[in-house]
Amino acid sequence: MKSKILVSLFFVIFYLSCKDQKSESSSATEVTSNNVASEYQVELTKEQLKNSGIITGIPVKREMHTSLKVNGVVDVPPENIISVSMPLGGYLKNTSMIPGTRVRKGDILATLEDQQYIQLQQDFLTSKSRLEYNEADFNRQKLLYETKSTSEKIFQQAKTDFETQKILTKAFGEKLQLIGIDPYNLKEENISRSVHIISPINGYVTKVNVNIGKYISPSDVIFELINPSDLHVRLTVFENDAANLSSGQKILCSTNSNPEIKYPATIHLITPNIEENRSTDVHCHLEGSHKKLFPGTFVNAEIELNNANVIALPEEALVKWESKYYLFSQESESKFRLFPVEIGASSNGYVEIKTALPSTKIVVKNAYTLLMKLKNSGEE
Repeated sequence: MKSKILVSLFFVIFYLSCKDQKSESSSATEVTSNNVASEYQVELTKEQLKNSGIITGIPVKREMHTSLKVNGVVDVPPENIISVSMPLGGYLKNTSMIPGTRVRKGDILATLEDQQYIQLQQDFLTSKSRLEYNEADFNRQKLLYETKSTSEKIFQQAKTDFETQKILTKAFGEKLQLIGIDPYNLKEENISRSVHIISPINGYVTKVNVNIGKYISPSDVIFELINPSDLHVRLTVFENDAANLSSGQKILCSTNSNPEIKYPATIHLITPNIEENRSTDVHCHLEGSHKKLFPGTFVNAEIELNNANVIALPEEALVKWESKYYLFSQESESKFRLFPVEIGASSNGYVEIKTALPSTKIVVKNAYTLLMKLKNSGEE
């Protein structure tokens, strides 16, 4: 009997002991839960809230775009790059051109001399004089032939001589125009041994390949000129990204020397060919005139790929902590809660928020003030 009482007493004590442990465990869990909840909350006094400059707002949808970052160079279209040569060759008499010299259309770039220029002018004037005689003889023989005063053979010979001389004179005149001499104003009094090389465009000299006294062959490039009035950007885009591009897409370009200055451009043409390095060229028109940009300048470009209406918040609303992004929601007038979010594209000071947001207001300005307060509270 005594042993039964002892056994019963043992079970009673064991039961009470287990109950107490469960109660303690439950209490500990509740405390831990409360600590976790409060760990990401911060509360400000009225004075702190007034001085913090915190602004809250409701997230709204904005039109955002994803972007592609690529590199390229400032370029000019082929019609704005001129290689200057002399079709008949000659000796360079003088020039004042050096790379970088600004020129206007019609300016004299250089002067050449050669005896063949004299010979060509002589041939033209002689042919022109002969043409006048042949024309007069043709008109005379034509009149005689119509009155049956001469034979058809003589008339045909006069006609052939006139047509042949007309062709020859025209050919000499075209050769003169090639070297910059106007055949219509050429007379024996102004025959010259020199010819001028004239600038065909407005722009500047990029290369000078000659020196005084050098003989210039017809195949030699004497100068290279560039007209920078129609600058464009040539971007290098890899094949996987090129599939997302199309004409008309907007681009912002910048240089390494002045990255803060943005130059707007628009895609004009995508080269339909993939090179060995798996890339292609994308040609873009620069908007406006940019005197500080030069052909060959390296540029960084950001291409807008697509637009979508997404939930977005100002960049000031986000805080970064331990390599993650967070927002603060307003739980009450002076209490705020920190919660993690996933971000997307950013544009014009706004960031896409991919995470579902609470229905409460979100801190949109001076969020880092709350983060500092939260960290300081944790250290205490």
